[in-house]
Amino acid sequence: MNATFIRSLFLASFAGLALAQNAIPTYKIGNVVVSGSFRTRLEAWDWFPSTNDNAYGLSGNILRVSFAQTRETFDWNVELAVPVLLGLPENAQGIGSQGALGLGSNYYTANHRNRNAAMLFPKQAYVRWKSPRHSLRLGRFEYNDGSETTPKNLTLNVLKNTRINQRLIGSFAWTHVGRSFDGLHYQYAKGNRNFTAVSAVPTRGVFQVDGWGWNKVAFGYGALTQMWGKGTHAADSRVFGIYYNDFRDVLKTDNRPLAARQADFFSDVKIFTFGGHSVHAFTSKSATYDLLFWGAGQTGKWGKLDHRAGAFVGEAGVQPNLKFKPWIRGGYSYASGDGNPTDSKHGSFFQNLPTPRPFARFPFFDMINNRDIFVSFVLRPHAKWTISNEYHFLSLAQRNDLWYQGGGVFQPWTFGYAGRPSNGQQSLANLYDVSIEWRTNARVTFTGYFGFADGKDVVKKIHTSGATGKFGYLEMTYCF
Repeated sequence: MNATFIRSLFLASFAGLALAQNAIPTYKIGNVVVSGSFRTRLEAWDWFPSTNDNAYGLSGNILRVSFAQTRETFDWNVELAVPVLLGLPENAQGIGSQGALGLGSNYYTANHRNRNAAMLFPKQAYVRWKSPRHSLRLGRFEYNDGSETTPKNLTLNVLKNTRINQRLIGSFAWTHVGRSFDGLHYQYAKGNRNFTAVSAVPTRGVFQVDGWGWNKVAFGYGALTQMWGKGTHAADSRVFGIYYNDFRDVLKTDNRPLAARQADFFSDVKIFTFGGHSVHAFTSKSATYDLLFWGAGQTGKWGKLDHRAGAFVGEAGVQPNLKFKPWIRGGYSYASGDGNPTDSKHGSFFQNLPTPRPFARFPFFDMINNRDIFVSFVLRPHAKWTISNEYHFLSLAQRNDLWYQGGGVFQPWTFGYAGRPSNGQQSLANLYDVSIEWRTNARVTFTGYFGFADGKDVVKKIHTSGATGKFGYLEMTYCF
């Protein structure tokens, strides 16, 4: 990477930091509350080696400003967003099956191949009617599946936010644009029980700065969540169902030959997903223990094919009552793949509209045709500091399927997932990473991340000149 170019990106990011630190504090215009956030991130990519530009930097920034009013029986919110992308790579598309060399390539191609891009659009614009037990939100809003309840137990709260929410439906807020939903959101809450129903279409965005329009995709979601447990045992459990319909005329990403996929161009993807989760925290004098289970099954149509797939996750952890508050966790996740590209069935588990990044911090994989054995280690030496390490041992569930990447639809003409050939291999990569978060005060948070991927047989067959990848970033978020 050119040193002058990287230096200019640092200057751009820290210019944004200086601007944010001088942002006006929260204030009111009459009864309307004005608030918002500014996030700036400098990313450094060193994707698996290629003859094209796999090593580059970019600057991603997003300013969000919200105007909201709360009344006894209703409230409303209009939030505007301005993503600004700087220094996107022009030549980060690999040869043949190498595809996009990191997310910088996705940003570049999604924004009409401009190196710099920005846009103003409505991130949220909704009205919500409410009573003590009911609420109905109508308009444009953000939503993450699994977020229906907020446990008082801190361990459960953290696990839901980091290991449950957004696996199948998410706002993709880690990207510099994100995703919203246009539709309705209903909730009924009584005591520790919650029923939620959402019917919506996803907006454009994620990688393209134009977040105004819709995509020809719709979903319906329903969930019943119960918080329970007494004394030293606290738990949160949910059952859910999702109906997803992609009725765009777009080439599907799967392991069939190109001619078969082209012949299936005009058939819809219609998938029903049913599943649930249960998260538990057990507290003793010496430690806190946790258990997490998540699972889903799928049926429906993948174009002309019958779709049958499934996935499950099992995790456990312990937090000894020691000075630096260590938290050691481990687990296993499995998402089915398709073992036969020539039959009448599609067996690859489909993540509808997720936010992949919480589960793939170096986002070169997702939860499709994937097996992931992971161990994490967290230290909290101070209330303002969190240090987190993760180790992932990744392989494909089916060697006859693809190595998938992506997070679902974000523009009308792109399917939303990319697939690279496995070449008959299964071992994907080992990922080692570390992140450091510093919350300087209630408004400002700094985050640093670095991940190293040691590519195995699947990667080596595609990237023949080397199989190691690296990704890191520095980020600042300011809330006002």
